[in-house]
Amino acid sequence: MSDNDLAVLLDHHLIRTCIARLARGEDRRDAELVTAAFWPDATTDFGIFAGTFDEYLAWVVPGSPAITVTQHTLGQTLTELDGVLAVAETHVTAYHRVNMGTEERDSVIGGRYLDRFEKRGAEWRIAHRTMLYDWLRDDGVSTDWSQGLMGAPFSGDHFTGKSVGDHSEAFFSGTGG
Repeated sequence: MSDNDLAVLLDHHLIRTCIARLARGEDRRDAELVTAAFWPDATTDFGIFAGTFDEYLAWVVPGSPAITVTQHTLGQTLTELDGVLAVAETHVTAYHRVNMGTEERDSVIGGRYLDRFEKRGAEWRIAHRTMLYDWLRDDGVSTDWSQGLMGAPFSGDHFTGKSVGDHSEAFFSGTGG
């Protein structure tokens, strides 16, 4: 394997890691993780929101209080490199629990992120993101996790996820099991 092959492999890895870091940041409403994925002069266009990076960050963190849980599951990423520029298409399945006031509902969106990356120094970050929506499924009223799972109660209160303050924060800080 040549040095160039290794450099290309590393660039692909760094780009995919950036995309995964951003998905976690969005799900946890973590401004530091989201910021680490975008260049400060980046722009975004989600169809329902378009703007500068600062505007996007203010939209995502803290996020809508009505959306109590999100989970962005990433599929394959096709990346094409061109020197210090790259384009990447990543399939995403995005789960959202939405508080409707009288009940919480679950919905799932399938789509693709179209990201334009720039490498500045040794770091790849997003310069522009566009979201394409392919499908939407409304799963109805959310599961009541207070009852446990499939008739068995949870042995603790840390097994259910939420956008902010769930067990994953302790896990990543090194204080969780």
